[in-house]
Amino acid sequence: MAKKVASTKQAKLSKYFPWLLVGGGSLGLVAAFVLTLEKIALLKNPEHVLSCDINPIVACGSVINTWQASAFGFPNPLIGIFGFGAVIVVGVSLLAGMDIKKVWYWRTFWAGTVFGAGFIHWLAFQSIYRIGALCPYCMVVWSVTVPIFWYTTLWLLRAGYLKLPSGYGKIQDFMQRNHFGLLLAWYLIVFFAIMNRFWYFFGF
Repeated sequence: MAKKVASTKQAKLSKYFPWLLVGGGSLGLVAAFVLTLEKIALLKNPEHVLSCDINPIVACGSVINTWQASAFGFPNPLIGIFGFGAVIVVGVSLLAGMDIKKVWYWRTFWAGTVFGAGFIHWLAFQSIYRIGALCPYCMVVWSVTVPIFWYTTLWLLRAGYLKLPSGYGKIQDFMQRNHFGLLLAWYLIVFFAIMNRFWYFFGF
């Protein structure tokens, strides 16, 4: 019975996982592309008013010119354009019925999602606690990167392309059973971090 349930869960995840990659990757790609256009416009005209400058706190302009916005010496959105493009390609490949069995392929893809998740957490910390401003398009990237990483990890664990060390079976079972609750907890932690940091502005 347990094997049957696990098989059903794997089939369900396999059904929706490609759509998550395509949908999340598309949202992230659009956000990264718009940020790149805004950066180019700002370079052409330093007086350019960014479309995402909503108020003193929610404003891309306060973020886009910081060193954190070019952490590797070039604008961060360029990473997003290539990264989310790759995510979309993988999602479309799965939807097209490609059955890729190479372990190195999936582990390389997973490593990219790990990098993305780690990088956006660093950026979120810098934005909230160091820069003191929120970039709406950046937050879209945060919002889609984490579920892409999370469900890629769960899918690869179920498919056998990733394996936890022996003795961690209960942890994996807990992750699989409570996948949505754990993801929701992440969103709530970020939300409360933002509210706590900017309570004086939002009235909390």
